Amino acid sequence: MRRFRPSWVFMVAESFAHVRTWVFDLDNTLYPPATRLFDQIDRRMTDYVQRVLGVDLAEADRLRKLYWREYGTTLAGLMARHGVEPEAFLVEVHDIDFSVLAPDTGLGERIAALPGRKIVYTNGSAPYAGQVIGALGFGDLFDAVYGIENAGYHPKPRVEAFEAVFTADRLDPGTAAMFEDDPRNLRVPHSLGMRTVHVAPAPLPAAEAAHIHHHTDDLRAFLAGL
Repeated sequence: MRRFRPSWVFMVAESFAHVRTWVFDLDNTLYPPATRLFDQIDRRMTDYVQRVLGVDLAEADRLRKLYWREYGTTLAGLMARHGVEPEAFLVEVHDIDFSVLAPDTGLGERIAALPGRKIVYTNGSAPYAGQVIGALGFGDLFDAVYGIENAGYHPKPRVEAFEAVFTADRLDPGTAAMFEDDPRNLRVPHSLGMRTVHVAPAPLPAAEAAHIHHHTDDLRAFLAGL
């Protein structure tokens, strides 16, 4: 795994010369974790678990985290363990305040300059993704936006989730790259032959990062190098 450095710009750009489809995760990828937008969703998920399962706050928070680790998303765990219907859950937990986001013209310009298709693929819902994209000022920047409903409610990192979305998009993994903050969600794209970029404040230890080609803590600067 290579962590982005200005002196490596040419080498990094060469490694993306074949890419014609650019796949971006949404939360904590297209906006920085410091905005703490997803904290609101975490609180709403915990409240949902507490109410629906009839447990106390501490247990609800434990289950939220446990299901995320074991199933990929809290929703997937609730569906598997408790038969929760996904539609109402997604509407409720994404009913948040988007005013913490600000338009990011610089990042938008960098994404727009990439050759080929640009898509968003999130474990959230597609309507929620549209609200985030709008708050960031990205407008019609992306050719397609896919939410967990487009994957039959299978979450990343499951292979069937990627297969559903990539088939729907007619994406050729051999000419695609994926940008994602959760390293688990880059394993399948890497195995399919995609270029993988971990977007996070700190890189993984090398022993845990065999499926990651690049790391960056600044998506805008990374894309500028391409």
